[in-house]
Amino acid sequence: MRGETRAAEDDSGAGGASDAVRVAGVIKWFDVTRGFGFAVADDPEIGDVLIHFSVLQPHGRRSLPEGARVDTLAVQRGRGFQARDVLSIDLSEAVMEPPPSRRFDSDRVDPIALVDEAGPFEPVAVKWFNRLKGYGFLVRGSDGADVFVHMETLRRGGIQSVEPDQPLRARVVAGRKGPLAVAVDDRT
Repeated sequence: MRGETRAAEDDSGAGGASDAVRVAGVIKWFDVTRGFGFAVADDPEIGDVLIHFSVLQPHGRRSLPEGARVDTLAVQRGRGFQARDVLSIDLSEAVMEPPPSRRFDSDRVDPIALVDEAGPFEPVAVKWFNRLKGYGFLVRGSDGADVFVHMETLRRGGIQSVEPDQPLRARVVAGRKGPLAVAVDDRT
């Protein structure tokens, strides 16, 4: 049967048992941001198989690295095959990316290293803060200048969330791109 077998049963309610075929293949690419990727099927007549992150969740995963081997139950859709279930994942031949480095690259500044250069605490107010991006700006009380603040700096000060116009205190240094908060607290 050219490397595929009919699924014996279908308990997902998505298509009948005769619609699903067993397809094995290797992950070609997977885009974590978009939540899907493609596996190249062992059977050239099948072609690529769409792998959506939702079928990886039972395996405790949200993505797969390039080269990972998968065994799936796939169904034919308008644009080709899509995995309905992932039966097994083999990472032994996968191309594993190294874990993200905790080093600061040449474009980033470590605020902790600049604390000794900072002035005393001064009054500031929150201009805006984007929790998804992990940064925002404060406004200096003395001159109205914008002061960059990173989420980690707020957390080190025991602050979990901030709102616009919230009064705070900050120690500020002159960073390469402008004023930078290196310590923040909410004792106003």
